[in-house]
Amino acid sequence: MMYDQTRAQQPAGKASGRDERRAPGPEALFPSGDRDKIVHRLGQALNAFADTPREALEEAEGAFDDAAALLVAALAEQRRLLREGWQDRDPETQSTELRLALRQYREITQRLLRL
Repeated sequence: MMYDQTRAQQPAGKASGRDERRAPGPEALFPSGDRDKIVHRLGQALNAFADTPREALEEAEGAFDDAAALLVAALAEQRRLLREGWQDRDPETQSTELRLALRQYREITQRLLRL
């Protein structure tokens, strides 16, 4: 396979060419604006490393910490929403509804395992 410079220069997570025709994947766990800010901070850290390596590493660490905090908050919200859908329901809740909740737990857990 040949190196594709155009594809290599695409921002992380941006599909190009034939990948754009694929079915959309799962919804992002946190807003793209927050994600973009973190990516920008990482870019700044990379660009500043040659001149100020320690400050660049501190900036990268801060971006990592922010990303981890966003992920924890997003997962807590996802859990709250999933649990809200089944926990306090009538004991006679349809098995179809419970099956849907189980599938949602499975999907989010599998996404976590692929990180």
